[in-house]
Amino acid sequence: MTGRDQPTASLWANPNYRAFLAIQTLSALGDSFSFVAIPLLVLHSTGSIVQMGLVTGLTGVASIVTGLFAGVIADRVDRRALLMVTDVARCLLYATIPLVWLFATPMWLIYTVVPLAGGFAMLFRVAYVTVVPAIVEPDQITRANAHLFGSYAIATVGGPTLAGFVTAASGPVAAIGVDAATFALSAAGLLLVKLRPMPTPPTDEQGAGEEGGKGQRGGVRGEFLAGIRFLWAHPVLRPLTVLLSLFIFLTHGMTDVIIFRVKEDLGHGDDTVGYVLSAGTIGTFLASFVVTRVRKSLGFGPSWIGATALGGVAVACFGLTENVPVIGALSAGMLLATGVAGICSMSLRQEVTPSHLLGRVTAAFWTTHYSLGPLGAAAVTAAAAGFGVAEVCMVVGAGVVCVALSGTLTGVARG
Repeated sequence: MTGRDQPTASLWANPNYRAFLAIQTLSALGDSFSFVAIPLLVLHSTGSIVQMGLVTGLTGVASIVTGLFAGVIADRVDRRALLMVTDVARCLLYATIPLVWLFATPMWLIYTVVPLAGGFAMLFRVAYVTVVPAIVEPDQITRANAHLFGSYAIATVGGPTLAGFVTAASGPVAAIGVDAATFALSAAGLLLVKLRPMPTPPTDEQGAGEEGGKGQRGGVRGEFLAGIRFLWAHPVLRPLTVLLSLFIFLTHGMTDVIIFRVKEDLGHGDDTVGYVLSAGTIGTFLASFVVTRVRKSLGFGPSWIGATALGGVAVACFGLTENVPVIGALSAGMLLATGVAGICSMSLRQEVTPSHLLGRVTAAFWTTHYSLGPLGAAAVTAAAAGFGVAEVCMVVGAGVVCVALSGTLTGVARG
C-alpha cells in the first residue's frame, strides 16, 4: 500500500524511521533543559528581561547568518554526517558553560556560546528537514512530521518541569550540562540511521532553472539564490514566507515574555516556570494527533490560517489573566495552534520541493522569515519592560490574528 490511506503502523516497520524518532526524542528532552535554563541563567545573573531579549536576538542573528549557507551545505554534503557534526558542536559549546562556571561567571560566555550554538542549530534544522523525505515515503511525510512533533512534545512535557527542578536545586548551569550530554548521545545514535541516496538532479535543474547549471557554479550566493527563486516562483510558498516573517517578528520573544510574566510579574519560582512551559508543550503533543486529520479535511490554507489565528487569540489572552494554571492552559492552546500550522507548513515545503533543492529552499525560507526575529525579540521584550507584559501580549496577539487573516487574500488560502 502506498497511497494516502496507508496505515500509520507502516511507519513503525521502517527501522531507520524508528531510530531517527528515538534520537530526536532524546535530543528534544535535552533541548527543553536549555530552553528553560538559558533565560533563567541570564535573569539570575542580570535581573533584566532586556538582557534575556538580547541573548535571544543575538541567537536569531546567528541563525540568519548561518542560513545564508546552511542550505548549500545540506545539498552538497552527506546529510547524516552534517546532523552528527552539529550535535557534537553543540555538545562541546554547551559543555563549556558548566565547566567555566566552576571558576567564574562571565556573562560574555553566554553571549558567545548561545548564538554560536544557535548557528549550529540552524544547520541541524535545515538538514533535519531534508532528511525526513529520505527516510519515509512521500505520502507519509505529514504523518511522519506529526509523529516527530508528538515525540518532541512527549519529551518536552516533562523536560521543562525537570529543568525547573534541576535549576531550583542546582542552578540553571546544571540544566545546561544535561543538554550537552544529550547532544553527545544524539550524535552517536545517528550512526543507526540510514538514508536513501539523494537523486541526481537533471542537468537543467541543477541551477534551479538556470541554463547549464550556472547556479551551481555561482558559488554560495548563486546556490542560495536558487532557493530564493524557487520560493518566489511558488504561488503558496511566496506569500507564506512573507506572512511567517511578520509572525516571527511578533512572537520570537514570547518565551522570554512568558518567563518574565510568571517569575517577575507574578512572583513565582523557577519550578513554576517549568510547570507553565511543560503545560505549553502539551499543546504540541495534541497538535501531532490532530494535524493529519485537520489538513486532510480542510486543506493546507484553511488549516494554516485558522490555526495561526487561534494562536494569536491565545497570546492576547496572556495579558488578561494573572492565574498561573490559566497561563499554562493558554500556553498549551498557543502551541497546539502554532504546532498545527508549523507541521502543515513544513510538510508542504517537503512535498513540493525537489530533493536536490530542499536544503537551499529550506534555508532560504527560514533565513527570510527569521530575519525579523531578532528585531522582534528585542522590540517585544523592551516594550514589555517599558509598558508591561499584559499590554504587550494583547497587542502581539492582535497582530498575529491580523497576519493570519491576511492569508485569506493570498495564495495561502488556495494551497
